[in-house]
Order: sequence, then C-alpha cells, then structure tokens
Amino acid sequence: MKEKITELIDARKFNNLKEYLQSVNSADLPTLFDELDDEKKLIAYRLLSKEKAAEVFAELDPDVQEKLINDFSDKELQNVISELFMDDTVDLIEEMPSNVVKRILKNIHPSDRKIINELLNYPEDSAGSIMTTEFIDLKENMTVEEALEKIKKIGLEKETIYNCYVLNISRKVKGIIDLKSLVIAEKDTIIKDIMETNVITVTTLEDQEEVAKMFDKYNFLALPVVDTENRLVGIVTIDDAMDVLQDEVAEDFEIMSAITPNEDTYFKTSVLKHAKNRIIWLLILMLSSIVTGAIITKYEAAFASVPILVAFIPMIMGTTGNCGSQTSTLIIRGMSNDEVRLKDYVKAIWKELRVAISVALMLGIANGIRILVQYDDMKLAVVVALSLLGTVVLANFLGCSLPMLAKKIKIDPALMATPVITTVSDMCSVLIFFKIATMVMGLEINV
Repeated sequence: MKEKITELIDARKFNNLKEYLQSVNSADLPTLFDELDDEKKLIAYRLLSKEKAAEVFAELDPDVQEKLINDFSDKELQNVISELFMDDTVDLIEEMPSNVVKRILKNIHPSDRKIINELLNYPEDSAGSIMTTEFIDLKENMTVEEALEKIKKIGLEKETIYNCYVLNISRKVKGIIDLKSLVIAEKDTIIKDIMETNVITVTTLEDQEEVAKMFDKYNFLALPVVDTENRLVGIVTIDDAMDVLQDEVAEDFEIMSAITPNEDTYFKTSVLKHAKNRIIWLLILMLSSIVTGAIITKYEAAFASVPILVAFIPMIMGTTGNCGSQTSTLIIRGMSNDEVRLKDYVKAIWKELRVAISVALMLGIANGIRILVQYDDMKLAVVVALSLLGTVVLANFLGCSLPMLAKKIKIDPALMATPVITTVSDMCSVLIFFKIATMVMGLEINV
C-alpha cells in the first residue's frame, strides 16, 4: 500500500489516490501513514474524506498527530477537531506539548472547551477520564417514531447510537433502550413501555480498570457514567474499555518482568530510559542474592563432605522458581478477571498445596530413579526428593500468597510475579536443601 500511495503522489494522480484511500479500511491507514515521509503524509491526509480523516487522525501516533497539526492551517485544524469525538479530543490534548495544546484549544468552540476542561479534571485512571459526553438521551413519554427521528437527526454527532439512555428532567437515568428494540417496535409505542429499567451505571471516580472488566462481564457496548448526584454525565464505550485493558496487560507484563512501566513505545523510549526502568529492580534483586550466597557459605562444610550436593543446587533453585512463577501467573490472571478473590485465599492455598504435593512427588520419583541409576546413592536420592517436596510446596505457597497479599495492601499483584518470587524462592530452597542434607546425611555446618 505504501508503494502505491508513493507512486500515485509522485505521478501527481491525486484523484486516483483519493479513490484509493477511500477504498482502504480506516483501521489500516494509521499504520500506513506512519511509514510515509512527512510531505507525502500531509498530501495523503488532505485527500481523505472529512469523516475518514477524523477516524484516522484519532488513531495516529501522537508524533504524527503533532506533525500534521503543525502543518495544518487553522481552518484545517478546526475541521479535524470538529469531527473528533470528545474523548478523542481529550486524549489528543493530553498527548500534545503545551504550545500545540494552546493552538488546539484556540480552535475549539467555547462550549466544547468547557466540557473538555471538565473531562481533563477527572483523576487519571478514573471512568471520568475515559468517558465521552456524546450520547443519545431520550424521554420516557416519547414514541418510538419520535425517538428514531431524534437518532436520525443527531446520530452522526454521537459516538454510538446502539444504546440510548432514557433520562428524567433531572438527567437521572430511568432506563436504557437499544436500537434493535426501537427498530422492531411499533411506531406509536411509548419508550417507557419497552425500555430496560435495570440499568448498571458507574461513577465518574470508578477505577477505569474495574470499568473495563464490566464490559467483559456484562457484554456491554457502552456503560453509563453518573456523577455524585446520580445524573448521567457521559458513557464509556467498548473501544475505550479495550484500550484500558490493553494498557493494563502491557503494564502488568512489564511489572512481572521487573521493569518500571513506561507509557512510550519500545522504539520511542531512549536507551537511557530503558536502562533506568530496569536497573532499579535488577539492583534490588541482585542485592537480595547476597542472602543466598550467605546461606551457601554457611554450608561450606557440607560441600566439602559431599561435593556432589553442589551439582543439585541449580536444579533445586530452578525448579522452585519455575513452580512459584507458574502459580503466581495463574493467581494474578485469576485475580485480574475476578475469578480469584481475597476471600478465596484459604481455598486457593489448599488447592495449590495439593498441586504442589502431586508435582513434587512426580519430580521426586523421577530424580530419585535418576540418582540411583547414576550415583547408586539412596541417601542422596532421599535428600533430593524431600528437598523437592519442601521447596515446591513453599514455592506454590509463595506464588499464591504474595500476589494476594499485594492486592490486600493495595499494591499491584504483578509486582509479586516472577522476579520477586524467584528471588525469595531461591533463598528458601537453598536453605531447605542443605537443612535436609545435613539431617539425612549427618553433616556438620560452619557456624
């Protein structure tokens, strides 16, 4: 596609290019625009239809948006902003530098500017910060025919027409009705008689991640947002909810890998910032390994008596860390979709205890047979088998407990994922391994 656009621009076949761009799906154009050089990008964008230009602009990378805005005339900028939905305009303002924001606000109608300022004042990560004020509201005493006429009249200006909200004079939600119900109902039917009165709402201060989860639970296309007086002030649409979930998943992956979350993309983040985001956790985890080293030093006499013990340290530590990581991943995922709650702690621990014993028995038997065949040493086989039982049970306990503890004290459970659990498990597994070895083999340790 890039080659075709470049070819048409170089040949100055702008009518052909306009037709071609109109045939390309709007969702594919933002990626395509990122690949064009600045001059061709501006030419191609100006050939888009008004509606398509707004759709594409809202999905462009902030850097590309900024470059286009700097090249726009005030009239072009007004046209773009007027076609954007309110939440997309807010997102744009939040991403732009102050000099660009001033120009954007100058070209926004004063009434819209007031709404934008209100949306910008909502706390970050709240439902209010991701909602749009562009929804369709109806009255209880309207007929279906009157409702459909209103939708036809103002529908293009709204973010969604599939759910309409029935409000009273105080703008409190009395009911909800979807477009399908309106289309199949008789024209003279009163809205009050066919609307759904069991309406689920969220407040403007509700956490956006919790709001996004409700879309998955209830299969919503949009969710009404009310203020402290229960008046409808906006709606969160499914596309914004999916963006929130995607951002949260990306953040959790970074935290689970001991990386400080970063809003910029991988290639836009500088080398120094990448290093800064990683070094703090790496230092903490590296320093924590000192404890493991101290434990190993304490058992130097055991090494001297039975040198073969050293060969099993990586296997014990690795198995323990892997078991803990598996458990924490499952628990964190369960908590993220509300399958696992804090009240389920005992139930989850009991389940993980049984899983740990089952896994440890199989691992212990497999290693016991290997040791007997390779070394013909029953005591060593018993030491390794018992160590695996103890360390795997401990790892599953930590993998289950630490994320739930984090949730309890209002910390992101992802913090207790692989790096932290692996580090703690390493220390404990080495201690358990040598404790069992000294007991079974009657070894002495350094004091």
